Amino acid sequence: MTAPPSMKMQSVEDAAARLGRGPVSSAPYFDPAHWELERQAIFLRTWIHVGHVCELPEAGSFFRREVEFARTSLLIVRGRDGDIRAFHNVCTHRGTQLVEDAAGKRSLFTCRYHGWTFGGDGELVGAPDFERFTVAKEDCGLKRVALEVCAGLIFVNFAKAPRESLREFLGPIADELETLPVAKATGVSEYVYEINANWKLNFDNFQENYHLRFIHPRTGAAIVTPEHPFGYPIAYGFCGPHRSQTLWQNPSPPPMPPVQREALTRAFKLAQQDGFDSPKVDFKLFPCLHLVGQATYFFSHTMMPLDVEHTRGTIRYYWVGPNDSASRLFTREYSMMAIRDVHAEDRGIIEAGQRGIRSIDRINFQDHEILLRHLYETVRQKIEDYKRERLAG
Repeated sequence: MTAPPSMKMQSVEDAAARLGRGPVSSAPYFDPAHWELERQAIFLRTWIHVGHVCELPEAGSFFRREVEFARTSLLIVRGRDGDIRAFHNVCTHRGTQLVEDAAGKRSLFTCRYHGWTFGGDGELVGAPDFERFTVAKEDCGLKRVALEVCAGLIFVNFAKAPRESLREFLGPIADELETLPVAKATGVSEYVYEINANWKLNFDNFQENYHLRFIHPRTGAAIVTPEHPFGYPIAYGFCGPHRSQTLWQNPSPPPMPPVQREALTRAFKLAQQDGFDSPKVDFKLFPCLHLVGQATYFFSHTMMPLDVEHTRGTIRYYWVGPNDSASRLFTREYSMMAIRDVHAEDRGIIEAGQRGIRSIDRINFQDHEILLRHLYETVRQKIEDYKRERLAG
């Protein structure tokens, strides 16, 4: 992968000199009090990725997202006017969750408890015997959550009045994302996993190559050689709270197995034919979104914290056009499963790290774990800012 132009590139030596060296406390990876500060200072007032517009192809389309860190369920809906809105999935009568389906299409949403009915714009359409209530219908609409879209990617923000727009949050990355294939995706495949690990510990695994030769001896072969034994990136990129890296590429990678070679050859041809071939890009967007583009695919990996030691990961593989041939279906399924299989190699070792991290009081980052340190320091700074704001009243 290559760091995007929106990132300020630095050598590992320069980045380490800027961000610091030496041990850091291990407590942020397991301490419940620290997690509560992260929840308040970061997750409840930062833009969080929840889906893609291709999941809402027409008026009335909706999907539901459970968001444990906010202790709520969200209903994301495309209204009759074409606008996409986010609501708490909660009837405003007495708080009953409104929708249980994961996704679908409805013109109206009716609470099964007392029959209150809402439109796709969240407004209360009707309620049985409403004349006996002392409130106005216009004051009983579904509770909104801030929602904005960039490159087809849907983000929500739980702050009552977000301090910055999504584009301000992303900075120059926003314009770059708009040029990538994900912006025109018409379909998505996904798989979801839950892991017994802190969200940062899970994300850290995808921010360093130090482990490749040990955990991925087969899949890491393209960038691990005797001359380059750890497959370290050749440069790192930074843009505010966001990060990236440029990977070294083996000029003489080992031969691929026949099935893999066939899948990648077909995928490359179809991606070019569909105009869905991506430059090699790598975005690690704060706080918990990883975006990866290659010539044959584009995928997102959202790592949603469930609590201090549990995370739900959702990997979405994007594509354009229908599955109208055996070749398309084969290449899409193969690419999705290849991503899944690589991540499956990581799971056990990440959980082993979470089980053991309480027994040490510090973590020792090396220079090529600079993206881990950047995330650690960004979280620390966000919490310090939040504390100062609270003290200032």
